[in-house]
Amino acid sequence: MANFDRTVEDLGNIVCLEHVNTSVPDQQLATTFYIMGLGLTRDPYIMTGTNNMWINVGRAQFHLPSGNAQVLRGTSGIVIEGREALLQRLNDVAPTLKDTKFSVTEHNDYVAVTCPWGNQIRCHEPSPEFGQIRLGMPYVSFDVPVGSTGAIARFYEEIIGTSATTGEDGGTAITSVAAGDGQKLVFRETSAPPADYDGHHVAVYLADFSG
Repeated sequence: MANFDRTVEDLGNIVCLEHVNTSVPDQQLATTFYIMGLGLTRDPYIMTGTNNMWINVGRAQFHLPSGNAQVLRGTSGIVIEGREALLQRLNDVAPTLKDTKFSVTEHNDYVAVTCPWGNQIRCHEPSPEFGQIRLGMPYVSFDVPVGSTGAIARFYEEIIGTSATTGEDGGTAITSVAAGDGQKLVFRETSAPPADYDGHHVAVYLADFSG
């Protein structure tokens, strides 16, 4: 029998995928979507004013400062219990969000939701795929140019100091980067022209920040 490889459970230098930051032009619509629609909660201690909002997703967050709308070039994945209740909440807020980019599409294993400004979010039920996460952000997926996933993997392995694996998903080349306990960054190649970068960001916590 082969020896158990304990290194497969090493977290690497990224210990947490902490937040996704996209600015929003309307805090009221953001409240309607993220709190009333998705059913998430606002951080009650930090950024409690009217020009920024931190939305809790388990130990991760969405940060939503006021400003021109920013759109992540990819998809945020969240785990949240109660698919039917989620769909009912999203249906309830649909009239308020009817003149925005808001949309909802049901799939077998997730619900695809678009925020009022075009950000893509996949809502999953808790499952063995996501380990012990009952409420959280297990992944963020980014659209990247064809031929770039190998270099992305080398960057995270050699510069950041975390593990990265390359492979295919449905015929599409991807790189998956370990980003904490049960969390990952996924880079998915696409031939579609990338949107201009608008200033959005994702925050991760590093164990060895000094290098």
